[in-house]
Amino acid sequence: MEFLDHIGAVFADFSNPKKRIFIGYLLLTVLIALIWLVAVRRSSIRAALREVFDRKVLFSASSKADYKIFVINRVFTMFISPLLVSQLAIATALYYALHEIDFLQRGLFADTPQGVIVALFTVTIFLVDDFTKYLVHRWMHRWPLLWAVHKVHHSAETMTPITVYRVHPLEGILYGLRAAVAQGTTMAAFLFFFGNAVDLYTVIGVNILSFVFHVTGSNLRHTHISIRYWPWLEHLLISPAQHQVHHSIAHEHHDKNFGVAFAVWDWLFGSLHLSETDRDLTFGLPPSQAHPSQLLDIYLRPFADMGRYLRRRAQRLRDTELSMRRKSDVNGKTGYSKQRL
Repeated sequence: MEFLDHIGAVFADFSNPKKRIFIGYLLLTVLIALIWLVAVRRSSIRAALREVFDRKVLFSASSKADYKIFVINRVFTMFISPLLVSQLAIATALYYALHEIDFLQRGLFADTPQGVIVALFTVTIFLVDDFTKYLVHRWMHRWPLLWAVHKVHHSAETMTPITVYRVHPLEGILYGLRAAVAQGTTMAAFLFFFGNAVDLYTVIGVNILSFVFHVTGSNLRHTHISIRYWPWLEHLLISPAQHQVHHSIAHEHHDKNFGVAFAVWDWLFGSLHLSETDRDLTFGLPPSQAHPSQLLDIYLRPFADMGRYLRRRAQRLRDTELSMRRKSDVNGKTGYSKQRL
């Protein structure tokens, strides 16, 4: 019985409405894809079904690796999650820390109507959560040590909704800490400024915008169904096609569309790339960074890449230090010679 409980915990995300791969969201994803293909692309229902359930995608070596990684990472998460700092712990610590700041007034907005508080909190936490995801995602592409880890996700050559779980455990830990800090900080601020008008458990349960995000096809971002938005809307919201551009190996798509829900961050910071019409994209990593789908390689390669990077950095520091010593010796000898003359 205990074994069955563990199995159920591994696959619990399929029955959890707070998770992207909740079975209800997956069914809606299929429905949206079929409607798009039939109504917009003018495919027949049979052709649309073949495209959505393309066996070459669903059972490719890359997708099979995704399914295995999903199970392994879920087991790993079950053991590591209790050891991570929780958002509740961060919220509690920051809440009491705010009391120590003299010029801040606790309960300053306590008279605000409950409905306004809930609406304001919902929007704020969604924006903060999405912006911090954008920042961490961008850092993972910019900093070599983080890229060594994030490459696991980009090594997917075909994509399904399960590809969102194709991440190295180190990346999972980093994103878990990001969520704890972003959400814990927001909760602490609302509890402090809105006082008794805010109930902590009510606040934690407010997730309506995430629900809307998933209901409207968040899973389509990791698929081969290229659904585009109008150009003006793609400046505000990331379309499935835009995230697929992010996974493209084309040079012009490099380091573009880091956003998760909002494209505004990419627009503001110069990393926005609109979707393209009738262009076949190749997913994965450039040939120079080829990353096979074998599990051992997926889990161990990041450590090898980080080790190589750190050794190169250490060698450069040694070379720089040696060069500076040589210059110092030359200058010292030159100065001594001039004094003798």
